[in-house]
Amino acid sequence: MISKKMIKALNEQIALEGYASFLYLSMASWCDKEALEGCAQFMHRQSEEERMHMLKIFHYLSEVDGHALTPAIKQPPHEFESVRSMLEQVYKHEQKVTASINKLVKLSYEENDFTTLDFLQWYVEEQREEEALMRSILDKVKLIGDGPMSLYYIDQEIEKINGKAAAEAAAGEG
Repeated sequence: MISKKMIKALNEQIALEGYASFLYLSMASWCDKEALEGCAQFMHRQSEEERMHMLKIFHYLSEVDGHALTPAIKQPPHEFESVRSMLEQVYKHEQKVTASINKLVKLSYEENDFTTLDFLQWYVEEQREEEALMRSILDKVKLIGDGPMSLYYIDQEIEKINGKAAAEAAAGEG
């Protein structure tokens, strides 16, 4: 049986994942406005992925006789200083999500909730991958530079990363 404390914590994670989805959607819109098509596609994909993360917890709570709550989502920022600063915000947000997942894992131990602990292992791995991806993108931006002439190359690199991720996702479905 899942505890009230764990239900509350998982509902907080639902809200965090929902905010991430909206934040990345806002970033996609900004990228569209800035004519960064590859970056926009990448951020749209990231937004969908975060929504899936949210729904996965939502469904889990129903499976374990909890009560998932639809979160109120705070308006995310919609203007960004640069592509680099936007991507740095993504990386910081992913670190925040990782810290939150780690707290959930710790709580599941404290509550002797091994079902939730098992469920959370997928998120632990996912967050490791998300942080590694964002670090690699930021490393590429640092190599390319982020001046006006570099934006085209940044956009192309992110489009390649997005294409690779989409191909891997399609291969995983087959």
